[in-house]
Amino acid sequence: MGDEVRAIDKGGAEWVHVDVMDGHFVPNITFGAPVMASIRQVTKRLFDVHLMIAPADPYLEQFAKAGADIITVHAEAGPHLDRSLQSIRALGKRAGVALNPATPASAIAHVLDRLDLILVMTVNPGFGGQAFITAMLAKISEIKEMTRGRNIDIEVDGGITAETAPLVVKAGANVLVAGSSIFKGADHAANIKALRGAATSISA
Repeated sequence: MGDEVRAIDKGGAEWVHVDVMDGHFVPNITFGAPVMASIRQVTKRLFDVHLMIAPADPYLEQFAKAGADIITVHAEAGPHLDRSLQSIRALGKRAGVALNPATPASAIAHVLDRLDLILVMTVNPGFGGQAFITAMLAKISEIKEMTRGRNIDIEVDGGITAETAPLVVKAGANVLVAGSSIFKGADHAANIKALRGAATSISA
């Protein structure tokens, strides 16, 4: 894993997106804070930690200490989203919220003042390699309008390829998460370059 992180760092990735899954909130298990802390040592890139776990609150401090720069929790994962976001900021980290495909943008309307990042899931969380859900483009556009005038990143995760990247950027996203399209084959740098080129093509 350290070798892969070094490869995407050298290849031009700006952030390292860390997917934490618990086998409960999502149907898969990845790793916890100790493993993340070990890979934190191999790069100085921003660590964007996506907690697909429920409950998330008891583990926020662990991931903060393990080197997270941004901690994102799911709006659906706990009863007190506002409290979770306050806790993340109290730990000195940027606070993010993730929305599953079936969750409306209105779920975050009353916590915008607590947010540094909104993650729109463009697949159902839990597995890589899923097909992009086109209906999420309208949600991205809605969130772009909701956050107008605020310093909040709009991130998308799921099915991001050279074909879908221009679509999400046009809709309003400015942070793109890619797994399968980056790690396929040995040349991560070429994959990153191709994806970045596609994402920026609409403004060319």
